Amino acid sequence: MAEDNTDQKHYPGITSPISLDKPKPLDYKLSAKLEESMRPYGVFESDEQLSHRMDVLHKINNIVREWIKEVSRQKSNIPESKIDTFGGKVCTFGSYRLGVHTKGGDIDTLCVAPRHVDRSDFFSSFYELLKQQEEVKDLRAVEEAYVPVIKMVFDGIELDMLFARLALPQIPEDIDLRDEALLKNLSEKCVRSLNGCRVTDEILHLVPNKESFRMTLRAVKLWAKKRGIYSNALGFLGGVSWAMLVARVCQLYPHAAPATLLHKFFMVFYKWDWPQPILLKPLHTDNRLSFPVWDPRVNPSDRFHLMPIITPAYPQQNSTFNVSLSTRTIMMEEFKRGLDVVTKIYEVKDDWVKLFEPSSFFLKYKHYIVLIVSAEEETSYLEWHGYVESKIRLLVGNLERNPFIKIAHVMPESLGPLTESDGQYMCKWFIGLTFNEVKNQNIDLTYDIQPFTATVHRQAVHIKLMKQDMKIEIKHVKRKQLVQYVPTDLLQRGKSTETKKKDSRSSIGSSGKPSDQSQGLTHSKSDTELLRSDTISVDIQDDSSRDSRSGTPTQDSQSPSKDSSCTNGEVEHTSQTTDTIMQSPSCVSKKKNSSQEEDSPIKLSCSEEDSQNVLGSPMHVDSFGQSPSRKREGSPVRPDSPVKRSKSIEESQANQNAVESPMDGVKEGEGRERAIDLLSNQHVKRLPSADVPDLMSPQTTHTQAVNVTRKCIRLKLK
Repeated sequence: MAEDNTDQKHYPGITSPISLDKPKPLDYKLSAKLEESMRPYGVFESDEQLSHRMDVLHKINNIVREWIKEVSRQKSNIPESKIDTFGGKVCTFGSYRLGVHTKGGDIDTLCVAPRHVDRSDFFSSFYELLKQQEEVKDLRAVEEAYVPVIKMVFDGIELDMLFARLALPQIPEDIDLRDEALLKNLSEKCVRSLNGCRVTDEILHLVPNKESFRMTLRAVKLWAKKRGIYSNALGFLGGVSWAMLVARVCQLYPHAAPATLLHKFFMVFYKWDWPQPILLKPLHTDNRLSFPVWDPRVNPSDRFHLMPIITPAYPQQNSTFNVSLSTRTIMMEEFKRGLDVVTKIYEVKDDWVKLFEPSSFFLKYKHYIVLIVSAEEETSYLEWHGYVESKIRLLVGNLERNPFIKIAHVMPESLGPLTESDGQYMCKWFIGLTFNEVKNQNIDLTYDIQPFTATVHRQAVHIKLMKQDMKIEIKHVKRKQLVQYVPTDLLQRGKSTETKKKDSRSSIGSSGKPSDQSQGLTHSKSDTELLRSDTISVDIQDDSSRDSRSGTPTQDSQSPSKDSSCTNGEVEHTSQTTDTIMQSPSCVSKKKNSSQEEDSPIKLSCSEEDSQNVLGSPMHVDSFGQSPSRKREGSPVRPDSPVKRSKSIEESQANQNAVESPMDGVKEGEGRERAIDLLSNQHVKRLPSADVPDLMSPQTTHTQAVNVTRKCIRLKLK
């Protein structure tokens, strides 16, 4: 017994292994079939392709060395005899370093330089040097990112290069970046840049069987991509998070074959007691270098992380702080499905191909939010695309806080233009919505979308990214309208018996006939003039002449604006001079047969009363930042009143006047900016992130006017 305990101490991990059993013949057989099933998906590279990658890394390493020599010559007080001794090195991390890269995959690299080479040199002289290389294409620098990076395509291989300046006079060739002493006297940006290499090396060091680990990780990454849950930026898990989960399973079953590890992977994490953290090694008890580390005992915000997976290298961080309630729920469903499939495979009732079937995202929901991003130039499009993608999780968070929305599922894969009329540089993201069970309820999404678009534009202006041709548009569509945005083959992807069963449990609320129009919310930099205007004319063909909330004809519906000439649910912006910012925008609807109101499940209306609520809605937040009432902000009735709408305009206005408005005390001439700020602050604050700052927080500084188009988006569920 004592010998067993002694043997178990040699296995890495915070606990002893669950099983030390050796693989059985069936495990070897299923592991071989697993490898054969993955080959058609391009997860393995040929020897020629691998050799080409090594040549590219050798060339870029020589360029870095020559650049460091040139920078050293330009620095004062550096003898010529010492220039050749400074060194410099390009290290790899991520999937390539782990040995699980796929065909056409990128390589994550880190440029390690001595102490006399600054970050400014990297983004100036080295960037210019790369421009002169014939092999370099699509070169762009993202210096303002949380982890600054230079992106390029070098001889057909996509490279992401970070920079770290060590406090060393020379960079030896055999340097071990896992040494914590290297972090002394470094800036936070350099520590974050080093963290990728340090985490990757630590993972490989803590895995008992590297070959089984790599094969299992390849299968998990392929499965996650096919099922649409592979994206750290959008709230799912990224490559390093999946690697740490697989590494933990390898620690628990150190002798298991890849097929067994895959089965245990789904079993362990489906039954895992989240938010219990995943740890590959014990947390550091001392923080001698005073870097921020993940520790819920010290940091209260760490206690609210939903699915913590902690990096093994100091300073330990949670790699999954973007995970939300919706994304965790979706991943748990996929863990359950994966466990069922692999169990059937072990019972010889199914094949590995079943595990890698693509997700039936476009058949799973009845309501979708479409986020369209476009630009006229390629350079602008690449910057705008990456920037908006990093902010989509904020929109998902806003939708999750809507009391009527149960699940907000964003598809990580963006789709390009469907037709030539869409333009060359545009892409679309889709968010599937599942609603809580309601009866004849109008659901307002205006307050979920407007703060997101306002934040995106405000931050883009702040970091000097915004350009004239950059546009963003948000629409609501139903499943039958997706044919206007999605190719037919993708609409039918993943259709099976399992999909039909999920359809019966999908989102509540679609009724009757689909609407021919989709309602949108458009924003572009040219909308800046709207800050001096508060008139937006709306022409909705499927809206009746009666107010959608009170059931009483409104003044706007009886007297349509002469300037209103939009069709098909589009929005026309009319700039007018106003006396005070408290003058509310007017939204005018044209008359149509009232019988269509019952047929259309989408209600898009905006009256003068609605617009006043946009700027004058109450805000009730408790000490924890959570709304104590299930009513949406901006409701025309008191928060303690029932969900039922008031029967007349007079009652609605009386209830509104009884609530203190956050716009009270705003003087004339203070500008539209404060009104937009107050609108953005109507939301519950998100927990601050350790990676991306909390852009939805009221503490966000506004440095420039924001171009915001106000428009009400409502869904009528029956």
